[in-house]
Amino acid sequence: MDLEKILPENGPPIKEVSKYVEKYKNDLIVIKYGGNVFIDRNIFKNFISDISLLNKLGLSIVVVHGGGPRIKRELEKSNIKSNFIRGLRVTDKNIINIVENVLVDFNKDIVDSLKKEGTNAISINTKENNIIEVIPESKELGFVGIPNHININIVENNVRKNIIPIISPLGLGKNNQTYNINGDTAAGAIAKSLKSRRLLLMTNVEGVLDKEKKLIEEISSSKILEMINNGTITEGMIPKINTCLDAVNNGVTAVGIIDGRKKHSILFEIFSDKGSGTLIRK
Repeated sequence: MDLEKILPENGPPIKEVSKYVEKYKNDLIVIKYGGNVFIDRNIFKNFISDISLLNKLGLSIVVVHGGGPRIKRELEKSNIKSNFIRGLRVTDKNIINIVENVLVDFNKDIVDSLKKEGTNAISINTKENNIIEVIPESKELGFVGIPNHININIVENNVRKNIIPIISPLGLGKNNQTYNINGDTAAGAIAKSLKSRRLLLMTNVEGVLDKEKKLIEEISSSKILEMINNGTITEGMIPKINTCLDAVNNGVTAVGIIDGRKKHSILFEIFSDKGSGTLIRK
């Protein structure tokens, strides 16, 4: 394959790319696409072309998406106020219907955008091909669920055919009731079930920062726990970090927290020596 023809000019160096394509070609990478910046259409387009490129290079990719900003926008249109407990949206019957519609729409948007790039993708959500069974997180949160079983067969069968599964953070509970799941939690549960080589959480921060607000490029889970205990890592980041720790302690080789606002951050994370955020290992 002529890498020069398909790689973006401002992406990682070709020499490094060919080395890492070889390294990852038999491994699975789960990518979580979420966070407030992703309502920006340019960032979305960049994400789609990067994912499409990974697929063309023969990597096995699974995408889990969020949708917080879009959900917020729709709820505001209907004049619905949201309450949050521990960073999770309290979700009643009315809200879960809106959440499901928004996430299923966004899911289709990603699938259609990839198909336009000539990349095969499949929708996985509560309306088609559901793979996540959930139990309620707590009574007070309403229809917010925790994954308790992932049907990985659908995912693996599609990946084998070089089709990218695009998964919404929604699951079904008793009586086929739809539940909303925190996007990072859903991505972590899927990465663990698949024992993926990498879980990449694309977000709107640079990565994990030290006390001096400098980016930490690589860190172990024990060091991260120290940083939570001494207050370096604070509330907004803690749920994300807990997902990372849970993943690396349960079969995922490493988790990257990367800045989705940066052009081609996924390509730099996977295909360059330097990476593009914080890599967390056991």
